[in-house]
Amino acid sequence: MELYPINLKLAGRRCAVVGGGTVAERKVKTLLAAGAAVSVFSPELIPGLHALEAAGQLTWVPQVYQSGDLHNFFLVFCATDKQDINRQAAETARAAGALVNIADAPDLSDFFVPAQVAHGDLLLTVSTGGGSPALARRLREEIAARYGPEYGHYLALIAKLRPEIRSRLGTAREREKFWRETIDHEALDLLKRGKFSEAEERIRHAACCTGP
Repeated sequence: MELYPINLKLAGRRCAVVGGGTVAERKVKTLLAAGAAVSVFSPELIPGLHALEAAGQLTWVPQVYQSGDLHNFFLVFCATDKQDINRQAAETARAAGALVNIADAPDLSDFFVPAQVAHGDLLLTVSTGGGSPALARRLREEIAARYGPEYGHYLALIAKLRPEIRSRLGTAREREKFWRETIDHEALDLLKRGKFSEAEERIRHAACCTGP
C-alpha cells in the first residue's frame, strides 16, 4: 500500500469522533493535543471522556450519530464497538468530504494515525499502514528509549539560535556544515543533564570557531 506521509496542522479544525469508549478516548486526546475542535457522538461516555467534556475541552452529542451530523468536519474517527455503525458513519462522513479513519477497518480508512514519540516540537512517528499496531507500539518504545527529551531541548535551542547563526555564517554551505557538525553527543549530554546554559554556550562557541 502506497501512503503519503504528512503532518497536519489541526488547530481550530473541526474533527469528530463517533464512539465513547477507550478507543475513542485515545483518538480524542491526540486530537485535543493538536488543538483540534473535537465533537464526540455517542449515547454514553467513559469517565475519561466525561471529564474532558466537563472541562469544556470537547463537545458531546449524546446520541448515536444521525444522518447530517457529520457534515463540515475535516477528520472523522469511527471508533464504536459495532462494525456496521462504524462503516455507516464512515460512508456518511466521506460523502460529506471528510477524511475518515475506521478503528476496526484499516483497509477502508483514508488515513492512519502513527505511533508517535513527541518531545516539544520534535515528533517521531512509526506507521505499519494499519497492518500491525503492536509492531508500531514496539518500535515506538525502542525509538523513545533511543531519543529522549534532550533531543526536544536541542531542537528548541537551535530554533532559538538559528537567527544568530544565520547572521554569523554567511553562506548556506557554512551553515549546513555547522549544523551537521554541531549535533554531537557532548551537547546532547549537557541537555540530558539539564545543563541548558552550557549547551547553548557550546553551540555559540562552535559558531565562533566556524565563522570567518
